[in-house]
Amino acid sequence: MGNGLLYSVPRFQRDYSWGDTEWDDLWEDILNLMAPDGEQAHYMGYLVLQSSDNKHFSIIDGQQRLTTLSMLVLAVLDGLKRLVAAEVSPEDNNRRLEQLRNTFVGYLDPVTLVPKPKLSLNRNNNVYYQNYLVPLEVNLPIRNRKATEHLMRKAFEFFREKVWKKYGAEQNGAAFAQLLDTLADRLFFTVIVVNNELNAYKVFETLNARGVKLSSTDLLKNYLFSMVYRDMQEDETELNALEDRWETLVGKMGSESFPDFLRTHWNSRHRFVRHNDLFKTIRQQIKGRKEVFELIRAMEEDADVFAALSSPEDALWNKDQRIYIEEMKMYNVRQAYPLLLAGRRAFPQTDFTTLLKVCSVISFRYNVIGNLLANEQERVYTNAAEQVANGALKSLQEVILALRSIYPGDEAFGIAFEEKIMKTTQSRNKKIVRYILFQLEQHLTGLELERDSDLYSIEHVLPENPETGWETFSDQEHEQFVYRLGNMLPLRSDKNKDLGNAPYSEKRAVLLDSSFQLTQKTAEKYAEWTPKQIADTQRWMAAQAKSIWKISQMK
Repeated sequence: MGNGLLYSVPRFQRDYSWGDTEWDDLWEDILNLMAPDGEQAHYMGYLVLQSSDNKHFSIIDGQQRLTTLSMLVLAVLDGLKRLVAAEVSPEDNNRRLEQLRNTFVGYLDPVTLVPKPKLSLNRNNNVYYQNYLVPLEVNLPIRNRKATEHLMRKAFEFFREKVWKKYGAEQNGAAFAQLLDTLADRLFFTVIVVNNELNAYKVFETLNARGVKLSSTDLLKNYLFSMVYRDMQEDETELNALEDRWETLVGKMGSESFPDFLRTHWNSRHRFVRHNDLFKTIRQQIKGRKEVFELIRAMEEDADVFAALSSPEDALWNKDQRIYIEEMKMYNVRQAYPLLLAGRRAFPQTDFTTLLKVCSVISFRYNVIGNLLANEQERVYTNAAEQVANGALKSLQEVILALRSIYPGDEAFGIAFEEKIMKTTQSRNKKIVRYILFQLEQHLTGLELERDSDLYSIEHVLPENPETGWETFSDQEHEQFVYRLGNMLPLRSDKNKDLGNAPYSEKRAVLLDSSFQLTQKTAEKYAEWTPKQIADTQRWMAAQAKSIWKISQMK
C-alpha cells in the first residue's frame, strides 16, 4: 500500500465483512510484532491480484485483509490528527500526518478535498470509505447505513481506540509513525499476479486443491455481474435484485461450496466440464445479460435439491428417498449428483426414488466395495444427465441402462466383496461396516434394527489387540485378517465389552447366545476361528450381498 501503486476491489465482489474476532486477532499479531522480544515478521497469507499494466491492480483475493489494514492506517492518522489538534508538536506531527497519508492512503486534492485513493472498494463500500473514513471525519454517519458500512465504521473505531490507548498517552507522534513503518517492514504476503480472470480462476482452483481456500465464488460473481452491468443503463434496480438472488444462492451453499454447486448444476444440463475448466466454459457461453439471468434462474431451480442431497433429513425427501440419500452421504459419493439433479427435474417422484436407489446401489458396488476409478464414473453419470436434460433419454429404464458400464456385475462384485478389508479405526469405515452387518442381518430375518443405536457394536472375533489364546495367528495373518468383513459380527454392546480380547473358545458361548442370527449362526457353524473360517464367512457374506445390493432392471 505504500509502494506507489493503485489497488481496487472489483465492483461486484462481496462487501466488507470482517468483525470483532478478526480485528482482535490482527491486533494481537501486531502487538506481538511490536514487542521487544516479539516475532520479526508476520505472514498474512495469499494475495491474488490482476493487472494488465503493473500499475493498477484488482484485488481478486485479499480484500478483507487489505481493507482492514487500511482502517488501521487511518486509525494511526487519526491519532496524529488528535495530537495536532491538542497542539502537541503540531508542525512535526502535521508533517508526519501528511507524509503517511500520501504514502499509504493517497492525497487529498487541495482545492476540492476529494481523495485520490490508493485503495478503492466495491460499489457498496467505496462511497462511505472515500467520503467519511479517508477524510477522517469527526462524526461518522450512523443512520440509514448498510450493515457493511457499519462494520467499516466499527473497524475504524476499533483500531482508533486500540492505537490511541497504546500510543496516545506518550503524546509522541514518532511512536505513531513508527507503528506504520514497522508494519510495512514486517507484515508480508505471498503475492500472485495474473493478467486475466481465467488465470485467476486457475490459481484459485489449484490452491484450493492444495488446501489453501480462496473464493473463486467472488471471481465468478464479478464476471457474471460485469456482463449485466455492461448491458445496463443508469438504473441499478435490476442489478440490485440480481445481487439479492445471487446472495440467496450463495447463502444456501456457502461460498466455498458454491463452485461445486455451479459445476454440478452445469453438468446436469450440459456436456461434462472439469473443475479447472468451469470458469473458461462459463466465459465462453455466458456473454451477456440474457444468458446471466437464464443461468441464475436455472441455478435457483436446482439449488434446494443440491443442498438437500447432502442432508437426509431435509423436508424435500420422503421416507423412502431419505434412506438412499443417507446411504450415499455415508459412502461419501457425490459423482451421481448431476444425474440426480437432471432426474429430479425430468421424472415423477416414484421414478426419482428408483433412480436414487440405483445410484446408491451403484455407489456401494462401484465405490465402497470395488474402489474403482471415480473420474470415469463421474463422466458416465454426467453424460446420462446431459441426455436426460436434452431429451435423448426419456424413460427411467433408458437411464438405468445408460449406467451399465459403472454397475459391477455379480461376479466382479462378489470377488471384490470376498477380499474387502475395512479398517474400523476410521469412523466412516466403522459406520459402513455396521451398515453392512445390519443389512445382512435384515436379509436373514426380515427385521429392521436401529443400526446407529449405542445398544449395538461391532465384534472383531479375532481381536484388534489379541492376547492369550490367539497364538495360531501369526503377526502377518493378524494384520491380514483382523479387518476383513468376515471377522466382524454384530453384537450387543454390553456383551461385547465383557468379551474383550478373550480367546474364541470363550467368545463362542456368548456369540451363540446373541440375538443376532448372523452372529449366532456363524458361531454355530464354526467350533474354531482361523483364517479359513474368516474367509469362508466373508465368502458367504458376499453371496448374500449380491442379492441385497442389486439392480433388478440391469440386464
